[in-house]
Amino acid sequence: MDCSSPRGWRDEVVDLLYWRDIKTTGVVFGALLFLLLSLTVCSIVSVCSYVALALLSVSISFRIYKGILQAVQKSDEGHPFKVYLDQDVALPEDSVHQYSDLALERINVWIVELRRLFLVEDLVDSLKFAVGMWVLTYVGALFNGLTLLILVLIGVFSCPVIYEKNQKQIDHYVELVTGQVKDAFGKVQAKVPGLKRKSE
Repeated sequence: MDCSSPRGWRDEVVDLLYWRDIKTTGVVFGALLFLLLSLTVCSIVSVCSYVALALLSVSISFRIYKGILQAVQKSDEGHPFKVYLDQDVALPEDSVHQYSDLALERINVWIVELRRLFLVEDLVDSLKFAVGMWVLTYVGALFNGLTLLILVLIGVFSCPVIYEKNQKQIDHYVELVTGQVKDAFGKVQAKVPGLKRKSE
């Protein structure tokens, strides 16, 4: 994955989520799901330690096996991981600056938006936010954070493919629901004093 090219990185993520390469997506999805399911059973310290031990066991065993094979065959192949050891794994400074600047820009936008919502600059938006937080209290009562992460992971790897295959039907139903919600909210907004936006 080329970190220096944001567009190339995005293309690879899109290919991953749309299952363009089934093997790669399967491995990534399976590894992430296994990690999250492991975290529901063990602590993050235990999971990280077990994963590190498993990787070390494989690499040490392979290193010893190749060493014995080279001694028996009297070959001079060298270190089996030499190709990977010679690779430059340092993060490019310009990419780090670029992504940190993007992250900082997003964080600043969120801070301004949260200030606007909590200090009730627009009553309608603050009420929508309050309803969203109220809904999340019920979601939090039903699921813990890890369960939500597992559901989000499954959704991220399944929704794009489902949407791609059924785009017309989904768009139609989303449009109907959105229209009904807007109509209902418009009626409430018209009847309750003080809910009209400033521009109105």
